[in-house]
Amino acid sequence: MEGVKIVIVGGFGVGKTTMVRSVSEIRPLNTEETMTQASVGVDQNAGVANKAMTTVAFDFGRISLNEHMVLYLFGAPGQERFRFLWDRLFAGTIGAVVLVDMRRVEDSWHAIDLLESRGTPFIVARNNFIAPRYGLADVREALTLSEEVPLIDCDARDRESSKQVLIALVSHAHALSSARGAMS
Repeated sequence: MEGVKIVIVGGFGVGKTTMVRSVSEIRPLNTEETMTQASVGVDQNAGVANKAMTTVAFDFGRISLNEHMVLYLFGAPGQERFRFLWDRLFAGTIGAVVLVDMRRVEDSWHAIDLLESRGTPFIVARNNFIAPRYGLADVREALTLSEEVPLIDCDARDRESSKQVLIALVSHAHALSSARGAMS
């Protein structure tokens, strides 16, 4: 059986664990731990002050695409102090989803910069945990995203919505791969 790997990245509390849970066909592996006083002043929890759990390594889920192909889904930790794990998580991936929470859009810049510098295909998904007050064009401008980067809405709590995000990423990565092959 062959496997395809996707990584979900984004800031602290944007819904990465929630997305993996909503779409995985297996009980997801997660490394969530209770937040303690030690994280006060270290983790930036503006906009998610009631968050009680946090990912300390990564989340893992799986989706069988057919009898020969499996999608492995990794959710990266969002805090700056765990970014050293990202290089390992990106190894062998076909692409990444940058999950954005509009309460803290600036938390997405690091992930976008990293993916662009690595040449990793990615899409941006605005997670609508709260009703959006701005249009997608405003999000694109706030993130200074080029028009070539797909930007879509989602609700990470909803399986179908999360599946559409993954389909959009695979389609984008395939289109980029085909374009590179045509230029060779």
